[in-house]
Order: sequence, then C-alpha cells, then structure tokens
Amino acid sequence: MSELLDLPLGGPAPEATTSAPADEAEAGPDLPARGGPFRAGDRVQLTDPKGRHYTLTLQAGGQYHTHRGGLAHDDLIGKPEGSLVVSPVGTPYLALRPLLADYVLSMPRGAQVIYPKDAAQILMWGDVFPGARVLEAGAGSGALTCSLLQAVGPSGSVISYEIRDDHLQHARRNVETFYGEIPPNWVLRPGDLNIHDGAAEPVDRVVLDMLAPWECLDTVRATLVPGGVLVGYVATTTQLSRLTEALREQQCWTEPQAWESLVRPWHVVGLAVRPEHRMIGHTAFLVTARRLADGVVPPRQQRRPTGR
Repeated sequence: MSELLDLPLGGPAPEATTSAPADEAEAGPDLPARGGPFRAGDRVQLTDPKGRHYTLTLQAGGQYHTHRGGLAHDDLIGKPEGSLVVSPVGTPYLALRPLLADYVLSMPRGAQVIYPKDAAQILMWGDVFPGARVLEAGAGSGALTCSLLQAVGPSGSVISYEIRDDHLQHARRNVETFYGEIPPNWVLRPGDLNIHDGAAEPVDRVVLDMLAPWECLDTVRATLVPGGVLVGYVATTTQLSRLTEALREQQCWTEPQAWESLVRPWHVVGLAVRPEHRMIGHTAFLVTARRLADGVVPPRQQRRPTGR
C-alpha cells in the first residue's frame, strides 16, 4: 500500500532525497521504546508521592530539576519500568513510560482532543482491526490518529484530512512525537474530505470528527467498502439529529445507532468507598452505521411512536 502514501508535510521531493549509508539504513531510526529497560530518547512519566505527574525525555548526562532537587537521567537509563528514582532530599518518584491515554491528555493541542473514553468507544464499535484501511476527518490535534495507527498496526493504514493548517501542524507534530517519526502508513492531507478519490483509495472504516459530517456522506458512501463502518463524532444534539437523519435519507446504511459515554471515577481507600466529586461527563455523541451493498435498500425500521 506504499503507493497510496503521500510525502510527509514539509518533506523533500523524491528527486531531492539522498540514500542513507547501508549500515545506518539497516539500523533504522532510534524510536522510543514501548517496553524493556529505559534508554536514552525514551519518554518517562514520573509520579511523586502526591500523585502528580512529570514527563521528561531521557538524555545521557541529563538532569530533571524539581522543587525537591535534581534527578539524574543516568539513574534511570538501563533500569526497568516501574523503578524508583530518589531526589537528593529523599523524595521517591515512580518511573514508567506514559501510556497513550497519558500522552493524549497532556499533548499540546490546537483543537480539543478526543478523550480516551471516546477513542476507546470508536475503536471498539468502529471495529478498527489490525490491517484496516481507515479514513479520518478531521485530524484535530492528532489524539485519535495515534489510537487509530496503534489499532491498525504496520499492516494497516490511516488517511487523515484536516482543513485548518494550524490543526494540521499540531496533529503532525503530536503524532511524530508519540511515535518518534512520521509513521510510514499514515497520510496527512490538507483540505476537505470531499476531495478524496474513493475509487482509487477505498477504505474499511471512516471516522468523521467535523462540524458538518452530513456534507461528506456522498464521498464516504463512494469510499467505504460494503460492510464497512462509519463512526460520527459530534458535539451537539442538533448535529446528532442532522447526521442521523441524513444517513437514513441516503438509504444505503444500516439503522444508525447513537449514544454518549460517561465516566465516573471512584475513591477507594479501605472502607471509604465513594464516587469522586468530579466525573468525565458529556464530551460528544457517537453515531455508527454500516455501509450496505450497492443497490440494497435497508428494511423499513419499525419504530414505536413517542407517547406519554
């Protein structure tokens, strides 16, 4: 599928590229590790005794300064995850690599990120599988893009459209920071989703996180393979209603399903078990539908009329 991939934004043209030495090419880039002992270049999340998080990138000979004294990076390099590093005044810090959810909640952002609770719903109910071809619009700050790339794996691909240049640059930078490079199976394109050529680049899954997703449904219908899943992510009830009714009017989709997810953390210390005072409430509505085969009209849905 490499012939479908665009050059990374701002990258050199093909004729301007130069070949790396053979030994350097074989070694590949020094990407952040996802397991094993800490090494230089890895991002590390430190947690202090009060539960506060601090993120740093390890460098040989480097030092991270805290109000409790400096922490030498060399004290962590080579140690396994879950190790402790102690400040000069005796304060312990637990060291772990940040999870994708940690990174998403702390990443620099232009657009509001899709929260982990919603990204998990999108991956599950969108049935994003290893090897899937996924189309995303818009890219926003790149939070969902990171999750999609992780779900499809190296054998899959993600194509992201973004109409705003500032959001596009945030997405590119955040994805590159998390993966240590621009993933070779990711295409980031400036512009409207309606420029996508569905015949040339069909996909298995589509995720729409945009102001007026109903304006792109003709393009999505032409792009998504029969049986493929469309996931819409909208913030208001007006958008929810309009997208759902537009899907019904096209008559090439299964009956749309709509919901929201709410997360309520709990405080658990001994017998003191109660809900936390704050919860992650409404962020957006999710809508899913599946593409029917060409020429197939969905059976008329029997709905009970609204009554008192």
